[in-house]
Amino acid sequence: MLPSRPYLLRAMHEWIVDSGLTPHLLINADDPGLRVPDAARQDDRVVLNISPTAVRDLLMDADLVTFVARFGGVSQAVSVPMAAVEGIYARENGRGMMFPDEEGLDSSPESDGRSEAEGDDGPERPRSRPSLKVVK
Repeated sequence: MLPSRPYLLRAMHEWIVDSGLTPHLLINADDPGLRVPDAARQDDRVVLNISPTAVRDLLMDADLVTFVARFGGVSQAVSVPMAAVEGIYARENGRGMMFPDEEGLDSSPESDGRSEAEGDDGPERPRSRPSLKVVK
């Protein structure tokens, strides 16, 4: 199955914005694919305001969250691997969602998250003839 995090993240973002609140992302700052200004890093976490008034060109796809934001008055591109997103919440009331670790999410988009030992659907079953009949 596909990872659910990108779908849930987009849905929670829409819900928070539609409620008139300010969405913030909680991000693991140790992820090697993370591209944010050093000033935004706080210990091992990064919290970013991703409201429509704070960012431009917000894109949340299956592998990355990307946008342009101003840090210290300077526009900078931000790139966050989906695997680094730990949660999304509303600044005003703290309501939102934390994301558990998910198989299939990786910081490197070229990986599909499966090991070579895993099959597509588990062990192959012997095929039998179809059991449908023509009814007149």
